[in-house]
Formats: sequence, structure tokens, C-alpha cells
Amino acid sequence: MALHPLIEAQELHALLAAPGDVVLLDVRWALDDPNGHAHYLNGHLPGAVFVDLHHELAAEPTPESGRHPLPTAGAFQAAARRWGINPDSQVVVYDATRALAAARAWWLLRHAGFENVRVLNGGLDAWTGAGYPLEQGEHTATVGTVELGWGALPTIDIDQAEHFPGALLDARAFERYTGATEPIDPRAGHIPGALSNPTTENLGADGRFLESSELAERFARLGVAAGGAPVAAYCGSGVTAAHQILALETIGIKAALFPGSWSQYSSDPARTPAIGETP
Repeated sequence: MALHPLIEAQELHALLAAPGDVVLLDVRWALDDPNGHAHYLNGHLPGAVFVDLHHELAAEPTPESGRHPLPTAGAFQAAARRWGINPDSQVVVYDATRALAAARAWWLLRHAGFENVRVLNGGLDAWTGAGYPLEQGEHTATVGTVELGWGALPTIDIDQAEHFPGALLDARAFERYTGATEPIDPRAGHIPGALSNPTTENLGADGRFLESSELAERFARLGVAAGGAPVAAYCGSGVTAAHQILALETIGIKAALFPGSWSQYSSDPARTPAIGETP
């Protein structure tokens, strides 16, 4: 039976109290907040290791590859070992932004063939809301011995995204999809044929993922269902699109990631964006 990709705060608390190698990864990152490490130092789950999204979960940005291209397999394995991951580790990732960053670490570990990884549902708020403590300062792990692969989860490139034969989901805010605003990337709009499905709408007011029945209903309205047409996701730079894939995973639907996402597409003068509310 496949491991469910989410773990609740109470379940994680019990897991940490039991024997076993549990690795906690704190992916404190937000697009408009460069102080993730400082936030981590001020308070994190006991024993959690800080993960630098820009430098450990991505390679150097270029217009040709996007703002957060995938790291190389070798660089990612080195990072995973620094975090203390061993072959038999149970890994739990979290953040303070409703899993929008943590999902990238989850996706990359799965992409590298590491199956025993889950995301803390509700993140830091769920942990503290349950009355569990935080600790301050830096936690440095003992270097792990995990051997990772690469390519275990599907990806698509820019040409495949432009001519995707199934449902291509745009995980950005609706106003960026329509082209009404574009605060970051070179041009506004969306990839022709893409369907708007903002990642934030996969969550409830408490920051936790919607129940499976609600998620299935949301995706069904877009024509996305288990056993149906192929599904892929993109966002601004391939980070929150991983959150879309995580949401789909919770209801048994597999989806591919377009790593370059809108940052790559909008930087290519040969591509013509679509503008407006329709695909």
C-alpha cells in the first residue's frame, strides 16, 4: 500500500516519540520573504534541519530554464545527505506557508526515488496549534548515507507544455493566469490551453488540504479524474506546482511537473502567451 503523502501533527508527534530514524525538514520560504532561515532560527520543530529552497531545491536560475530549475541529481543527493537522510529514514517536510514550499522538497525526494517522505498537513501552525513545542537555534544533522536516483516522477518540457494532450493546470493566482497582473516574470498571461486552478484553493481556511471528496469534486470540474486524461501542472517557477501535484496525489491522481513553468515560457520570445479568463 502506497504511503499517504500527508501526515497530521498528532501522528508526527507520536512518530517522534517512537524508535526510528525520523528526519524533519523545515523549508521556510516565501516569494516575498527572504528571511526563511531567520524564521527557522526563531522557532522550528525539535530536531528539524533548515532547507534552503534557492540553493538546495533548485539550480541557478536562467531565462532559458526558469527561476527555480531542478537541481542536478548529484547536487540533490549531496543535500539530502547533509540533511541526515539515510536509506531507512522516515522524512517529514513542513513550512509556515501552507506547504507551498514544503511540497517542492516532497516532490524532489519522490522524483529522486525516495518513497518514505510526507508533508505535515497544516505545517508549523498545525504543530503549534496542537500545543506542541518549538526549539530555537540551528540543528545540524549527522551526514546521511542515502543513495538517490532521478526521474521517478514525470516531468514535461516547454514544448510538451505548449501542446499538452490532457489537462495542463496553472497553479498561480487567477489574476496572473488572466494576465491582469504579473509582478515577477517578463510577460503576463498563461500557456495556451492551460486551465486555471490556483493552488491555494486546494486548502481550507486552516491551511490544511481539503478532504478527499472536496478535492476530487474540484478537480472533476476541470475534467481531471483518476484514470482519465493525462495531467500536468505549472506555476511561476515550478515550486507551487509541486503543491498541486501533492494535492492530486492525495486523491490518487498522478500528474507531471513542468519545472520551467511560466518563468521559462514567458522568457522565450518565440512563445505567444494567452490572455484572459479562457484557456
